[in-house]
Amino acid sequence: MALMHEVDYKIFGDDMQFVEVELDPMEAAVAEAGGMMYMEDGIAMETIFGDGSQQQSGFMGALMGAGKRLLTGESLFMTVFQNRGVGKKRVAFGAPYPGKIIPVHLSEVGGELLAQKDAFLCAAKGVSLGIAFTKRLGAGFFGGEGFILERLQGDGLAFVHAGGTIYQRDLAAGELLRVDTGCIVAFQPSVDYDIQFVGGIKSALFGGEGLFFATLRGPGRIWLQSLPLSRLAGRITAASPRTGRGGREEGSVLGGLGRLIDGDNS
Repeated sequence: MALMHEVDYKIFGDDMQFVEVELDPMEAAVAEAGGMMYMEDGIAMETIFGDGSQQQSGFMGALMGAGKRLLTGESLFMTVFQNRGVGKKRVAFGAPYPGKIIPVHLSEVGGELLAQKDAFLCAAKGVSLGIAFTKRLGAGFFGGEGFILERLQGDGLAFVHAGGTIYQRDLAAGELLRVDTGCIVAFQPSVDYDIQFVGGIKSALFGGEGLFFATLRGPGRIWLQSLPLSRLAGRITAASPRTGRGGREEGSVLGGLGRLIDGDNS
């Protein structure tokens, strides 16, 4: 396992947060490509395959790391930010949408965390990132909102992002919680999870909660979010007026009658 870099940090903002990471000389942090908000003079950027933890094993090791990233549907590349100046330097990473940034010391949660594919924000260089394949084939392919997990391993600090309000809970052994798949942010690997179909055709078609939900069974710690990105995007799309031919809004008061008045019979 790669050596972790201990970093100091500050989280700014309320609902639109960003995290500022302070790096000592030669310390580094790693983040998704495009996640950087600002950085001070003296910090150098380098785009690498995977998360950097495979770099010591040569090109094939780096390529395998990139392949794991590819399976998540995200970028093949990660960006490393290293302080090559004199004295402490700062680099900041912005949250992609409204919510909260959660700092997680991996050493305090057993050295491993399973997170939603969109949850990872940044970490100290050396945190291993990869796919955590689901235990049951159906869970990965029929998880409602694409329930693909990323595995974060190491003994240092990682930052994940949750939409809306964070709910942290420690499940006791055998304690079961049913959760909308999109509301899961992260959980310890000791938590047993599965994806179940919502029973009853009426609830599946008209219930509004989707066709699938996740079951989380303790023991272990879980983090949930009240506003998944997919739910936010769906509400925005539903509320946005659609523009038809000629620039007339489909969602206007006249609607189809307006198109007939304009002579548009299509």
